[in-house]
Amino acid sequence: MVWGRRRYPFGSLGREIDDMMAEMEARFQDMFSGARPMLPEGGMADRIMPALKGEFRVDVSDHDDDVVVVADLPGLQKEDVQLRLHDSRTLEIATRQSTEEKDEQENYFMRERFYGSMRRVVSMPVDVTEEGALATFKNGVLEVRLKKTEPTAVRPIQIE
Repeated sequence: MVWGRRRYPFGSLGREIDDMMAEMEARFQDMFSGARPMLPEGGMADRIMPALKGEFRVDVSDHDDDVVVVADLPGLQKEDVQLRLHDSRTLEIATRQSTEEKDEQENYFMRERFYGSMRRVVSMPVDVTEEGALATFKNGVLEVRLKKTEPTAVRPIQIE
């Protein structure tokens, strides 16, 4: 009698199918527990992950006097984008794109273009302010320049 080993009538094919089923079950369980990402890290998964999550790509760069945020928002107009600085280190970029008026659902063979809203909250590397901020939108690329501010000094609190 062999303990801990299962006999497969089709040899290695049966083991491969069992391994594949176990991996699918683990990924299904992780979908609800959030224990690990659905796609493996690195490579193609990291490059397409923002799109899969309904997000857009963002670059943040730290310069001498300001922080520059660049976001790719293809297919949107300036009016579709809202910017909010929640605190000195959190920028929110929200978009809304509605369907075209002449939308005839029954005529589509395939439909991949996105319509709806997307939102991205971006952490700043340093404290910034909305005073003197400059935001431009050209050819589907949003660029936001936020001026750096001095962080508030740490102040001691007396204990009575």
